[in-house]
Amino acid sequence: YFTTIGGASAPLVAGTTVTWWKMVPVEVDEVTKDKRIVLRWDATDADGRPAYKTRIEMNFEPLEDGGTFVTIAEQGWHEGEVGLKKSYLNCEGWSQMLAFMKAYLEYGINLRDGYYRSEMKGEPA
Repeated sequence: YFTTIGGASAPLVAGTTVTWWKMVPVEVDEVTKDKRIVLRWDATDADGRPAYKTRIEMNFEPLEDGGTFVTIAEQGWHEGEVGLKKSYLNCEGWSQMLAFMKAYLEYGINLRDGYYRSEMKGEPA
């Protein structure tokens, strides 16, 4: 669901690098079907240039009611104002993605449709 806008260059397979949104390289460290995904991608400096990698860990735990409890943790941010700001922005993005996915899966509502400016104007993502 996360890469439906702009797409992914390939499926997530451990040991590969895929491209999200035609421009973001994502290194796939681990994929355990229905349980866990571990990725690495670039964190950027104040000027938007790749500076170092952060590690994203997604865990999926089945619940008794048939639902799934999802946790996402991103670590490796450098300390300081830039790292703190960017970590909060990514945290907001992960939270938004999970909320959008919940609305889609539970109610069939696509909150992403028309949400992103590039999508509305036909600009490349």
